[in-house]
Amino acid sequence: MTMGFTVFDTAIGACGLAWREDVVVGASLPSAALHAWFARQYPEAVPGTPGPRVREAIDGIVALLSGERVDLASVPLDFSGVPSFNRRAYEVARTIPPGKTLTYGDIAHRLGMPGSAQAVGQAMGHNPFPPIVPCHRVLAAGGKDGGFSARGGVETKRRMLVIEGALADEPTLF
Repeated sequence: MTMGFTVFDTAIGACGLAWREDVVVGASLPSAALHAWFARQYPEAVPGTPGPRVREAIDGIVALLSGERVDLASVPLDFSGVPSFNRRAYEVARTIPPGKTLTYGDIAHRLGMPGSAQAVGQAMGHNPFPPIVPCHRVLAAGGKDGGFSARGGVETKRRMLVIEGALADEPTLF
């Protein structure tokens, strides 16, 4: 199976997706040299034109980062190679609608693992599918930003939350 990738423009900068068949295998928020990043992360991927399901995902990401309330939960993702705990945390994160947030502790409780907020934070920091898995909607205790591993760090996270309407003065917890 051939793996492809593409880079596309959004309101916050160039993003990218890698796919196999019509399933997303990885995504990137804006970063310098996205083509080089994809070449390192997915050496077998070649630049290409995505199929209809991946094209819908791209259109959804562009709309979401433009301020539309788009639900990306139906985008098919390839979780092979993703640890079980991370996958479960990502599945919970995918239920957070645009404009809402949860804390790392909230996700830990929903997983039935209170006390594992730090592990949830680690999982979000290794999210291979931003913003399809909306790790930017997951905050630290008390609604604090917490970390964010995408280019631009917490400032990018805050910008995305403002675009979605989750941050004005205070986050809106879900």
